[in-house]
Amino acid sequence: MALIIDGAELWFALTNCYVVAAERGGPAVVVDAPPDVEAIATLLAKHDLTPVALLVTHGHVDHVGGAGGAVARTGAAAYLHPDDEFLAADPAAQLRAVFGIAVPGSNAFAPPERFVDLADGDRLQLAGLEFDVLHTPGHTPGHCCFLLRQEGILFSGDQLFAGSIGRTDLPGGDFDTLLRSMESKVLTLADDTSVLPGHGPATTIGRERATNPFIVEFL
Repeated sequence: MALIIDGAELWFALTNCYVVAAERGGPAVVVDAPPDVEAIATLLAKHDLTPVALLVTHGHVDHVGGAGGAVARTGAAAYLHPDDEFLAADPAAQLRAVFGIAVPGSNAFAPPERFVDLADGDRLQLAGLEFDVLHTPGHTPGHCCFLLRQEGILFSGDQLFAGSIGRTDLPGGDFDTLLRSMESKVLTLADDTSVLPGHGPATTIGRERATNPFIVEFL
């Protein structure tokens, strides 16, 4: 199996979107959907991939705003933890409240008709790959990371960044909860685990354990 992982930093909030597949020309999984459906389609077309699932790390608009459009265009099933459905229900309202952006049209950024519920400990068999679901509340109540355990790759969303962690000053955020999630779910992983975050460059668990000021100071 030749694992394909490709990503693009999309214009909206410089959010990373990833596609994951076992091989070129086959089924794929998309991780996060910023509100730029055309860019997501371009990323898939680059490797001739057909998405079967969209895994959403959390309900902030820069990660879920394109989910409705992506599902409508591809037919892929969208997955989200139910504790974040209150955020994902109205991405346009988030744009107005957080970014000060008014979106024309009542259907703009509309979410999918339904999400498949994620739960901590789920092991998802998708596109010939196995994703472990790690519920990591703190940035949002329903935030989840996705682990390709066999490959040693963590899609960390806005839980962990290179040199930083997710902000907790938005609705549903809690700093202490995020740190507890970090300690119990993320820092238990091996140091050589690759971390592909929702924003910014890739890193590793070992690098962040040793140098991330939030982790070094508080854990």
